[in-house]
Amino acid sequence: MNYSNHPVTKEYRQLLRRTETNSERILWEKLKGRQLDGYKFRQQHGYGPYILDFYCPSLKSCIEVDGEVHDNEIVKQKDIERTLFLRQQKIHVLRIKNEEVEENIEEVLKKIREYINSINRDCEAVQTPIPLT
Repeated sequence: MNYSNHPVTKEYRQLLRRTETNSERILWEKLKGRQLDGYKFRQQHGYGPYILDFYCPSLKSCIEVDGEVHDNEIVKQKDIERTLFLRQQKIHVLRIKNEEVEENIEEVLKKIREYINSINRDCEAVQTPIPLT
């Protein structure tokens, strides 16, 4: 079953792109056009019932930029449910706070690169055959 970019969410995804937060705009300027180590990211990509802030299809990973609303207990629970759903779909999730993006974008990019490297290491470990003795 294809969960990616369901037509029902198209207008809402477009609205989210037009009304992006300052933090999303700052990060998107660094991710778009394969600027981050050649990886293609999509902005406001629909997956199942959710819309992911930034999605990298080749890594099956998303980056969520969270504002103060994510400190609310109800929203925290919804974030947990969302992350569980995405993990079931084999999608990695990295959460970054708005303040991190706005205060030190270079440190955020470093954090994203470390995250990508950990995904790549995990994939290599799974693909490396274990010798039988």
